[in-house]
Amino acid sequence: MTNAADDLDSVPLNDWLRGRHALTGTPPEWDLSALPDDPGVLFADWLRAAASAGVPEPQALTLATVDGEGLPDARTLILKRVDEQGWAFASTRSSRKAAQLAASPAAALNFWWQPQVRAVRVRGRVTEATAEESAADLAARSAAARADVAEGDWVLWRVVPARIEFWQGSRDRRHTRVVYDAADQGWSRTIIGGTSAGGRG
Repeated sequence: MTNAADDLDSVPLNDWLRGRHALTGTPPEWDLSALPDDPGVLFADWLRAAASAGVPEPQALTLATVDGEGLPDARTLILKRVDEQGWAFASTRSSRKAAQLAASPAAALNFWWQPQVRAVRVRGRVTEATAEESAADLAARSAAARADVAEGDWVLWRVVPARIEFWQGSRDRRHTRVVYDAADQGWSRTIIGGTSAGGRG
């Protein structure tokens, strides 16, 4: 089985899927002995590294929520900001995601930067920003993006993280994960895989 993209035109889908290589990117060096206490600092470092390496739209995220029956739902959005209040994203109150968040105010975010074989996962409760913050976020959008938004329908939400995981893949499947869990005072941190010194894990 070759790996040319046009193979899909001539072979069954499942055969094509079995023939794909995974983890084809190049993971950056990662010094696990110099991890910051604040996961927001590490995320900013990784985001800048992805942007500098030319990763397309590194601010794009997958937002996962659940509906009233407990069935998961996911969609792609843009990260608006990260600060001490949480990880912000926005959409319309009339959307399906808004109804799901109203019924179950918790969510997970996932970032995937394939060229660097890196992912970041964030999960926690969701809070709604003030009406003023939501209005300011809408005002910062282009006129075209604002055109179809009804008055008062735009909402900025924040995931208040309880757990943040940084994952870096390796072709030998000896992946490295650094997990930050919210604690009473700051964060606790666990390293899974990799080494305490530098390296690609």
